[in-house]
Amino acid sequence: MSGAEPLLHVVLHQPDIPQNTGNIGRTCVAVGAKLWLIRPLGFRLDEKHLRRAGMDYWQHLDWEAVEDWPELTRRLEGRTFWYLTKTATRLAWEAPFSPGDVLVFGSESRGLPASILAREPTHNLKLPMHDLVRSLNLASTVNTIVYEAVRQFGGLHPSG
Repeated sequence: MSGAEPLLHVVLHQPDIPQNTGNIGRTCVAVGAKLWLIRPLGFRLDEKHLRRAGMDYWQHLDWEAVEDWPELTRRLEGRTFWYLTKTATRLAWEAPFSPGDVLVFGSESRGLPASILAREPTHNLKLPMHDLVRSLNLASTVNTIVYEAVRQFGGLHPSG
């Protein structure tokens, strides 16, 4: 897309469900965030599969797929990383988000690997939820965190 720096970087570590990725991509387009996908993916990225998953606006999305976690961290070196996990003790509202931050989310079936969560434990965040709920939908979680970050730094100015 454009050469401008994205407002945020949204990272999906080995996502499983194309419809979630499609919804997350829509959120990224809405706020000017870049979507990063870390392989392996649980779906194909060809035009037919993207269209079937409801990603017909994909051409407006700033995105990249990378081979692994080390490649991503090299590419985004120097930025602040935040890791979303239900095992965190810190609530997302307590994080001081800034433009350019990296928001990292795990796969729908496995979450984030322990090796990633151990990187900066004080940057592990969660959304509050009742004990009866095992987890929240990935797309819903990403949407909530992205808009909380934007709310904090007031970086989005709607057009029209």
